[in-house]
Amino acid sequence: MPALLAIHQDVSGKAADVALAYAYGSAVRAGASSRRRLRTRPKPTSSASRRCSVAASPHLITAAFETLTGGGRLSAGAGVLEVLHELKLIVDQIYQGGIKYMRYSVSDTAEYGDYVSGPRVIDDRVKATMQQILGDIQSGEFAKEWMAENQQGRGEFLRLRKTANEHPIEEIGAELRGMMSWLPTAKVPE
Repeated sequence: MPALLAIHQDVSGKAADVALAYAYGSAVRAGASSRRRLRTRPKPTSSASRRCSVAASPHLITAAFETLTGGGRLSAGAGVLEVLHELKLIVDQIYQGGIKYMRYSVSDTAEYGDYVSGPRVIDDRVKATMQQILGDIQSGEFAKEWMAENQQGRGEFLRLRKTANEHPIEEIGAELRGMMSWLPTAKVPE
């Protein structure tokens, strides 16, 4: 995992070199070599990227599950395997070699479906919503909302959590994972 560094003030002109030396010396070599540095802007975006990916991923998975299993099109168990567990394979391929590698690794039919169907799912409206989410984070609006939710006893948060945890994808998924002896046990405390 790459490490990020930020320089608020560089009086000597060598702050980046010193910080990169520390990173390299602590075995954080991804992005720390002097030949290849990843650069970014010093704006609060890491929580925004987590909020977009954490917010989008479970809802996309759940919507796909509901679509595939709605009206008896696919059994609930097959739906969980199809949209939840197959996603790990896709993400592992992306992690290993990028999106190009994932597309190479799937069938030509799946790759074509990616090109023509993906933009219909993740369209300009979704991108505009992500821009709004980023704006809420950068303006501090999301932080204010979350602090207010906590000050009011977290009622809405706990209600949303309960609703999400009671979705059939959770119950069926837990049952299927219970049959997969190779998976490490991962349970959420009650």
